[in-house]
Amino acid sequence: MGDRKVLLSGKWRIAWVFVALALLVASVFVFPLPQARADSCADIDVVVARGTGEPGYLGSEVGDPLYGILQDRLGVSTDAYPVNYPADLTFNIGAGSADLVNHLTAQAASCPAQRFILVGYSQGAAVVHAALGTGVVAWYPGRVQLPDYLGDKVAAILLFGDPMRALGWSVPDQFLGRTGDWCMAGDPICGGGVDASQHTAYASDLGMAANFAAAHV
Repeated sequence: MGDRKVLLSGKWRIAWVFVALALLVASVFVFPLPQARADSCADIDVVVARGTGEPGYLGSEVGDPLYGILQDRLGVSTDAYPVNYPADLTFNIGAGSADLVNHLTAQAASCPAQRFILVGYSQGAAVVHAALGTGVVAWYPGRVQLPDYLGDKVAAILLFGDPMRALGWSVPDQFLGRTGDWCMAGDPICGGGVDASQHTAYASDLGMAANFAAAHV
């Protein structure tokens, strides 16, 4: 009974975080979906779950500029994939986790030597958590979790404005050493701040994130 109370409490807390996120981004971003792109057998596939309503192919706030920096700093061949999920105010992170896992499964079958960098911004960070099996979203409808053999192919995980951080959750233990998690001071989504503008101010952290990923490739 105690475990059930904890689980229900976690559901209410994540619901409130998503409400706060909805209020923050509803007037900030428009809602175009990225276009499909063919994958290849690059050494590293950068898989990005964008934030709520974030424009751009991989996401104009984080994914697109970060990928450009990663291409310069990784020293290996790269490709990129935008996780195909609504990224809207329905908060369908289950669909995002399913697409992320399906993509990694297909790539691993076609390109056995390929490894992955997973990137999640804002709601997209929750998608990455759902795919990794973070406990606070383990109940989420439609969630699909990475099997162990795919988890071993993940070289690095880069999270920005992560709402799970505000709830006191980090990625499962086996991924901790490969995970960088950036939260701007004042960002109300990932921390205890009250400055909504800080949730769209991660440009200064992208170089550090790229260096972190390069150290793990």
